[in-house]
Amino acid sequence: MKSAIHTYLNKTTSAAPLSVFRIGFGLMMLYSIIRFWAHGWINSLYLEPSFHFSYYGFEWVQPLGSFTYVIFAICGIAAFFVALGFKYRIAIVVFFLSFTYIELMDKTTYLNHYYFISMLSFLLIFLPAARYFSIDNLARSRFTALRLVKTAQQSTPQIPRWTIDGIKLLLSTVYFYAGLAKLNSDWLLKAMPLKLWLPSKYDIPLLGNLMEQEWVHYAFSWSGMLYDLFIPFLLLYRKTRLLAFAAVVIFHVMTRVLFPIGMFPFVMIISTVVFFDAQVQEKIISFLRRVLLCLKRVVKPLWPNALGLLATKHVLVSKEKRHTYKELEITYRKYIIPVLVVFFTVQLLLPWRYLAYPGELFWTEEGYRFSWRVMLMEKMGSSQFKIVDGTGESFYIDNTDFLTSFQEKQMSYQPDFILQYAHFLGDHYKAQGYKNVQVYVDSYVALNGRLSQLYVDQSVDLYQIKESFQHKDWILPLEDEIKGL
Repeated sequence: MKSAIHTYLNKTTSAAPLSVFRIGFGLMMLYSIIRFWAHGWINSLYLEPSFHFSYYGFEWVQPLGSFTYVIFAICGIAAFFVALGFKYRIAIVVFFLSFTYIELMDKTTYLNHYYFISMLSFLLIFLPAARYFSIDNLARSRFTALRLVKTAQQSTPQIPRWTIDGIKLLLSTVYFYAGLAKLNSDWLLKAMPLKLWLPSKYDIPLLGNLMEQEWVHYAFSWSGMLYDLFIPFLLLYRKTRLLAFAAVVIFHVMTRVLFPIGMFPFVMIISTVVFFDAQVQEKIISFLRRVLLCLKRVVKPLWPNALGLLATKHVLVSKEKRHTYKELEITYRKYIIPVLVVFFTVQLLLPWRYLAYPGELFWTEEGYRFSWRVMLMEKMGSSQFKIVDGTGESFYIDNTDFLTSFQEKQMSYQPDFILQYAHFLGDHYKAQGYKNVQVYVDSYVALNGRLSQLYVDQSVDLYQIKESFQHKDWILPLEDEIKGL
């Protein structure tokens, strides 16, 4: 066993797949930041609200007023540098920290794919993604006399195979766990929540009429489950890889057409290219060289030497000796491998933490986030808060006085939001001079087409309940059962 692990860790492969992945990842993240900025979401989501829903343990992470734009700018610049492979290690660390800070500022904006980007960027910190076709790699090349020569024997640097397999493992985990999460009675036996969502897409050209057919709802539910469970294995197997990639493109394009989930479908399409062999990746790099060569002809590049060298099939050599790449030795490998083992162990175990809590997961949402559960439920709620002071006088809160409409919607059916907002209200009115403040809520929630029911015990003073990882016993049980994982 020990020998097999040692043998695997010493296997090498072409650096081309990792380089193509780095470029695609960096450009997609740069576009995502620009898109987020252009839509005005920085202002509407982080600057307009007077109160932000923080993650437990990360209450200190808050928007920084107008300087929030600086964080986004830093994140975008770091993403661009990652794509170029310029000061890569610094760039990917800065990207991870800035992107994760943005994600943690307000859990109202939580999406699985934001979490995925944070985890992926953390993984990339430890991988030699700038080893090939990067400005850093050009800067590392040192020769006594430099000149350009044509060669048909240009070699591609070799990197440890596990560095690419790590990305494949993370992508496979996302897909497979998303498939496992669909193994429940609501998704498979009731086609929920697709039965609620798809009919509203009646105006889509060509497909609109189908979206109202019940058999289509079940077909989408079952095919989505099968796709998520088996697509990692089909991508790993060479004979089915091309067909599997076609399925990836079709699935994610359809997802983007049907649902407003931003850049996630395109991120997943670009990411799955890493499963292809080095020969395919080299063709992509050759195409990128030609694109850069065309750009060089029409604009003066920011880094003329770097761009000129990237945009050619020539290689740097000494006077009479072609440059050949040596196999890359990962610095600090004895520290990196244990870190990645812990990282993947957490990724594999964290989604199962819901088993430690009683009650229905979709209802209590204890252990729901950070578990690759994608678009599995439709919840709607109404939560009206009542403040009671020491004299027994009470009054109800107009949530729009403190929350945006988007925040109120998210708060109305998520228990940790309800508790956090109750504490905000208690602190607010305590500061206003009210004594012995108590906070109660009348909360009703509907899940996946069921009739709404009382969600929170109306007799519980939420201001006295402290947030923790313990079970929230003040959530009333769902009056139904959802079978499955």
